[in-house]
Amino acid sequence: MSQRRVLITGAGSGLGQALAMRYARAGDRVACVDIDAARAELTRAALPGSGHLALAANVASDEALEQVHESIAREWGGLDVLVNNAGMATGGAMVETTMAEWRTVLDVNVLSVVRGCRLFLPGMIAAGRGHVVNTASFAGLAGAPSIMSYGVSKAAVVALSEQLRTEVHDKGITVSVLCPAFFRTNLLESWQGNPKLKDFARRMMDTSPDTLDSVADNVFAALGRGEFLVLPTKREPMRWRLKRWLPETYFRQLLKMVKSRAAGH
Repeated sequence: MSQRRVLITGAGSGLGQALAMRYARAGDRVACVDIDAARAELTRAALPGSGHLALAANVASDEALEQVHESIAREWGGLDVLVNNAGMATGGAMVETTMAEWRTVLDVNVLSVVRGCRLFLPGMIAAGRGHVVNTASFAGLAGAPSIMSYGVSKAAVVALSEQLRTEVHDKGITVSVLCPAFFRTNLLESWQGNPKLKDFARRMMDTSPDTLDSVADNVFAALGRGEFLVLPTKREPMRWRLKRWLPETYFRQLLKMVKSRAAGH
């Protein structure tokens, strides 16, 4: 396989950084995009190989991502792989959320994906090849309570990816959507919402059977196979099957799990 040109948002840490390392190890050139310029540069500097880029951008800004697009066009002439990975975490029941929280999380988690796709898809379509990877979450599939704005934003990313897959299926472009559950990462640094739920999310991360490396390895292997729905954490494939095949059983088990965890078990 020839050297690919890969752009990853949120590449300054966590899953974005881990995927940047895996693409670079495969011999690809990686553009590391992060809201924190220092983090983007640290990731770039750690990558094996040459020709990598570090770009600072707030994915919630139209202008910032347009500048990223211009930089990629100038340096590389286009992209082969777009990984819309940057996001933020929120938590709270519907009655606890504010409209400001909804606007912020939808702008960061959903419209950033829209921005990336609108900017880079035309070049992929013209070239007749490409891979769009969108990071959602199992929260976008689970129907779980008390992560209202976050879960809805990630469900939107899943729906966007499904529709996009259909639009570009005959244009040489592959689409994948990543739906991991909790694992140890720094996602909670961007938390907005109920602080008690932030503590709960941290406990879930700390007790997860999955690690950043195991999730990144599973994601990278699945992307190499061209899979659409990627469930890279251990428990989620069975949970997803249960929800699809036995939705009422899944719902009862979800209620039971929520009650148990609320009681501290």
